[in-house]
Amino acid sequence: MKYINASIIAFAAGVLLAGTAAAADLAAGKQKAEQVCAACHGANGVSAVADFPKLAGQYNEYLIRALKDYKSGARKNPIMADQASKLGERDIDDVAAYFSSLQALSTKY
Repeated sequence: MKYINASIIAFAAGVLLAGTAAAADLAAGKQKAEQVCAACHGANGVSAVADFPKLAGQYNEYLIRALKDYKSGARKNPIMADQASKLGERDIDDVAAYFSSLQALSTKY
């Protein structure tokens, strides 16, 4: 019975997470990414500089958590804290969905 309950909870969590990603606006995410993120991470999420992580193809949930953590100060980086402070909850969902929808490119620096 414990395994059935755990399976139901895992399934429900997956549905909720999928619903969040589906509700995001990719066009709005792209627009916001071009305004806030592109200078360092590239408009297509593939940075030309090794110091800035590639965002294209990253997991949606990871990007949301990272941006929220930068915004709250739980994750320390003065540049990212400033950039994340410019994003509202909806912006974070949209930007994360946009970058996670892109194909990750393997590029050497």
